Amino acid sequence: MEKLADSATDLRVVIIGAGMAGILASIKMTDAGYHNHVIYEKSDQLGGTWRDNTYPGITCDVPAHGYTYSFEPNPDWSQTFAPGPEIKQYFERVADKYDVRKKICFNESVNYCAFENEGWTIRTTKGREERADIVIAATGVLHIPSTPKIDGLERFKGSSFHSARWDHSIDLAGKKVGVIGTGSTAIQITSAIVDKVEKFSLFQRTAQWVMPIENQIYSDKDKSDFKDSEKRGVVVEQIHADFDNFSNGVIDAESASLAALADECLRNLEEGVRDKELREKLRPDYRAGCKRLIFSTDFYESIQRDNANLITSGIVTVEENGIRTEDGEFHELDVLVVATGFKADAFIRPATVLGRDGIDLDDAWSDYPSAYMSVSIPKFPNFFMLNGPNSPVGNFSLIQIAENQLDYLLQLMNEIRLGNCSQISATRNATEAFEERRIEATKKTVWNTGCKSWYLDKNGIPSSWPWSRQQFFDEMERPELEAFERI
Repeated sequence: MEKLADSATDLRVVIIGAGMAGILASIKMTDAGYHNHVIYEKSDQLGGTWRDNTYPGITCDVPAHGYTYSFEPNPDWSQTFAPGPEIKQYFERVADKYDVRKKICFNESVNYCAFENEGWTIRTTKGREERADIVIAATGVLHIPSTPKIDGLERFKGSSFHSARWDHSIDLAGKKVGVIGTGSTAIQITSAIVDKVEKFSLFQRTAQWVMPIENQIYSDKDKSDFKDSEKRGVVVEQIHADFDNFSNGVIDAESASLAALADECLRNLEEGVRDKELREKLRPDYRAGCKRLIFSTDFYESIQRDNANLITSGIVTVEENGIRTEDGEFHELDVLVVATGFKADAFIRPATVLGRDGIDLDDAWSDYPSAYMSVSIPKFPNFFMLNGPNSPVGNFSLIQIAENQLDYLLQLMNEIRLGNCSQISATRNATEAFEERRIEATKKTVWNTGCKSWYLDKNGIPSSWPWSRQQFFDEMERPELEAFERI
């Protein structure tokens, strides 16, 4: 077993995950002089969610120029909302440019982290054991598929899979295809495949608020203009302004900006759906923004195709050849796609993580996942998270969030490198005070207005950042060191 670093310059850093945040962490670690670092990646490829999710129609609902590393602009995005394969290629290109791959151990998950003998013991699925001074969990938020308990699902004789495990060997042409779910993924799949299948059935439990968007295809001239930092900057600043407006809206349920957003979604519904009965099926009965908003250019148009069927009656059971619903109808299917999202509170799980004195992270999070400023957990020294609990997930770009969090934790790590301490983690008092303020602030948010969503923890409390985008940036600018235990 390797010995811990004797000098600050040799600090060993283990990064878990080679998705967007893991790639970013490796690049920034190198820039900051932390050359002794490694990334453990469970898959044989990098890319995180853009590697795992390959379903038809996958796009990012953040404009591409806002979903880009600040230090690595991409003038060649093909359209406003880039498709998944293009985003994955971007991350691969950036990783290659900064020589990140040489730091990645592919097909190797971290399944055990324990703080012992003043450092971290790391064990992987390949039987490797090593020691680390610092651990950065860049495992993402939505990476473990969630499949609800549906009676008879295992009896289905056709092709069935979760949307995050899409089976591309299945030719959908001429098939009767059913999709369970109406979140962003299901909406994108609907638009992508409805014209390719014989019959399309969308099983809806909850109607969604759908914001109309324009997905501009960029011309060669546009791409040439984006090479100019000033011209590109105008686009980026507009994206940030839109995020400010949106994030300020969702954190204040009575805000004018949220009311305007709801009006735009309602106008889209009223003008976009001709049939009154279908329109009412698609009308949400909760506040706009309470669930993650759906952005789409053509969902309403797609669900009105002659071969499309929106089913709102509850599922009773899955049978060998289809689904039977509460109204007694049987819906014959050849292919069944479960587009029911992810376990939003999984984070680094299923790895075992043990902090000081053997405290298990599962016990520390027995009520719900929490971390001071979303990055540090009491009694888990030198263990940091990117896009961790209570981050502004859903408020604005995850890349921008991760970049700011990484700058913050690099300042914490610098305390170790300067020799001011060897261990640093948030104090329990600071974390509890932060949580009290956060929970109180969630009461004003639209997420707290009565709907069920993955934004809520098991206690029904919104788990996302309840303050403004600017406040997040302000908090991330400089850590308040008195909130941290330093040994």
